[in-house]
Amino acid sequence: MQRLARAFSRLLLVALIGLIGVILWDRLTPPAPPATLPPIEGKITRLLVEKSARRMTAFQGDTAVREYRIALGFAPEGDKQQEGDGKTPEGIFRINRRNPESAFHLSLGIDYPQPADITRARAAGVSPGGDIFIHGQPNGANILTAIRRDWTAGCIAVSNAEIEELWAVTPNGIEVEIRP
Repeated sequence: MQRLARAFSRLLLVALIGLIGVILWDRLTPPAPPATLPPIEGKITRLLVEKSARRMTAFQGDTAVREYRIALGFAPEGDKQQEGDGKTPEGIFRINRRNPESAFHLSLGIDYPQPADITRARAAGVSPGGDIFIHGQPNGANILTAIRRDWTAGCIAVSNAEIEELWAVTPNGIEVEIRP
């Protein structure tokens, strides 16, 4: 009986060590790099940003060709009301400029504020803000920086590799719809 108890104890100890090894392996092993997607062929025609899902989808016509995980302004809920509120604006916009010298590894400008935003802000006695972009990570940051939380002043951030892809396939003038 004592031999059986010792054998069982050893078996239990080996199983416990194995379990701890599996847990540590999962926690200490870096995640696999993301799968390499085929390049987008041609130009995109529209971008759809879904703030609540932290997702931006690129379209060619009615066909979704790529989804991106995004970070937003540091206070993302609700529509942008004024400069400094940390909100990402909502509505229909257009890409109206490009900045290859951006402080955020390339940026595509969005034509915010719209006339209605300016009128609303003036009525409230505040500035509507501006300089809303889709951009990469801050220059000088680790190139492997992951999108983990909302951190911008109201812009839409993606990884550096993703903004490089978007830069190549996004012409000025395309629609950017930003939904809550």
